[in-house]
Order: sequence, then C-alpha cells, then structure tokens
Amino acid sequence: MKRRTLPIAALFAAATLLLTACAEADDKPGAGQETEKPSKSAEPSGAPAQDKPDGVDVSLPADMNLVFDWEEPEDGNEAAAMEDAANYVRAIYHGVDKRTSKVAAVTAYSTGGGLSYAQTQIGDRVDGGWTATGTRRHYQATTRSAANGTSVEVAFCVDSSRFYGREIKTGKVLKSEPSIADYDHFKIIMVKVPTGDGLWQASRVYVEAKAAKCQ
Repeated sequence: MKRRTLPIAALFAAATLLLTACAEADDKPGAGQETEKPSKSAEPSGAPAQDKPDGVDVSLPADMNLVFDWEEPEDGNEAAAMEDAANYVRAIYHGVDKRTSKVAAVTAYSTGGGLSYAQTQIGDRVDGGWTATGTRRHYQATTRSAANGTSVEVAFCVDSSRFYGREIKTGKVLKSEPSIADYDHFKIIMVKVPTGDGLWQASRVYVEAKAAKCQ
C-alpha cells in the first residue's frame, strides 16, 4: 500500500480535531507489542522501510521484533486503518524504547482513549524500569467498517509467549512459563483524520486478556 508523508505539524493539528473516547484494559506486565506491515507478514517491525511510514519515526531496536502475520483487506479504507493500527502498536513500543510517551509517533497514530492507552502502556514500563525484548506476533486480524466510512474496527490476536520484559539497569530478561496469559485479543477503533491524507488514528482500545480463542 502506498504510504503517506505528512509534516509533523499537520499530524499534531489533526489530532486536536477528533473526539476523545475511553480506552479499556492494560497489556499484561512484561509483554510487548511488535508490528509489521500487514502486506508483509512475519518480518521485523524495525525494518528500514517501516521506520517512517508517514514521515514519523516508529523505528524499534533489533531485539524488539514485532510481527504482523495477517492479510491486507481488499477495501481501501479498511486496509489503511489496519496498516495504521499496526503503526499505532509500533508507536507504543517506539515510546517504550525512547522511555517517553512524548514522541511524535504516539500523537500521529492515536487520539482520545487510544492516546490515553498508549501513554499508560509506555508510562508503566518507564516507571517500572523495564523495556521489552523478543518477538510478539499479531494474527487472525479482521476489520469492520462503520456505515459512515469514518471509523474501522481492527481486531486481532496477540501471542506474547516469546516477548518479555527486560530490566533497564541490569539487562535481566523477565521470562515466565508459557501460559494462556500470553494470549490477548485486541479491538482497536480506528478513526480517519479529516485533514490527513489517508491517515487513521486509534481512538479506543479494548483488550480481552487470557483469550483462549487466540491459542
């Protein structure tokens, strides 16, 4: 899919035009989110082509491997929303790596409840003194458009069984025994930015933890 290149100032301005919404649920401690372009499954999220998909830095360190193992929808709006849902996840872990939620990527790809969720996820990891390492897989993705064409629900499973917390000071990797706690189901409501060239932002995030349907 053709990517957009938008000036940073425009992205910040666009974010202020959207209505806010509430985010629900938190990621499990020690788990992280990794993402890859929907049309290229099972690739590292930090691939050079993905560093600045909208002129915004979403790069990740080599040990933070986010994989999107899903197919791009035929509908253009749904495909763009799915792609930017992946960028939203990248933005969160870009913030985790940079140790701050005040990065352009978070503002570019989220608003309202989606912004609050991203800030909480990043803040919890910063306050806890840890980052993320390993591979996080996203799969079984579905999309559903609203009748007005301005919002799309992007739902998917997450497998964090090989994605761990890592202490910043000691470098210790916080591994645990594999369990159903490694599997979550996400629903992200993506809204189209009226002033953006095909840009979509996460406005609400719903997480079903310990999702048996994702095993």
